[in-house]
Amino acid sequence: MGIARSTYYDKPAISIDDTELVETMAAISESFEAYGYRRMRAALRHRGLIVNHKKIRRLMREHSLQPRRRRRYIATTDGDHELPIFPNLARNMVPGGPNQLWVADITLGR
Repeated sequence: MGIARSTYYDKPAISIDDTELVETMAAISESFEAYGYRRMRAALRHRGLIVNHKKIRRLMREHSLQPRRRRRYIATTDGDHELPIFPNLARNMVPGGPNQLWVADITLGR
């Protein structure tokens, strides 16, 4: 036949329509809204759809399926203690030059 022997063993390329792919990606991103293109590619591969990562990134960008980043709340101050809380005396002061406001930190290193 004049073709390479490896052609017989090669899997046929399954062409996936972009609209079907975007619908599948939208369904995945609805249930997992923090999925980026890497996790999206793994989820698509788990469903049997093998797609290039560049195509996934492009479709996610074009159809605004970008992951939602959640900011974690970090408590920086623990005000629930019996120790005295001193007022901030320099709150309303705006220094206009050097040596008008000196600040120090005397907290315990806990």
